[in-house]
Amino acid sequence: MEPRMKIGNVVPEAYEKVMALEKYAAANVDPKLYELVKLRASMINGCGFCIDMHSHDALKAGETPQRLFELMAWREVGCYTDKERAALALVDQVTRLGEEGVTDEVWDNVSDEFSEAEVANLLVAIATINVWNRIAIPTRMQPPKR
Repeated sequence: MEPRMKIGNVVPEAYEKVMALEKYAAANVDPKLYELVKLRASMINGCGFCIDMHSHDALKAGETPQRLFELMAWREVGCYTDKERAALALVDQVTRLGEEGVTDEVWDNVSDEFSEAEVANLLVAIATINVWNRIAIPTRMQPPKR
């Protein structure tokens, strides 16, 4: 597929604002967890560009290939910590935001594992990757040829 546009060229000010959120989130969430969050949301949304980017970035941050391969089935495998599982449950519910929003069970679990500020920073990271996915998919951003 051919890309439809480079949004940063068309509306650079908007692009810079989303990038500012990205930089904030990256600086305030543990790097390995940050990449798991970004990758999981991108998998749910089916964003090939972001899946490619964040799987490579996760490996650079020290993540293992096995944990990345198993991320689609994170509930079924035992390689994630309780803290990571709480964050991934939050990613799933925020990304698939339905009528219920985020359940009390997921919220209470993530609040038990993270401080209030850490939960807020996770929410910023989740929201930001969902913005990127919603830009990349309709504009048909393509991963680089490696």
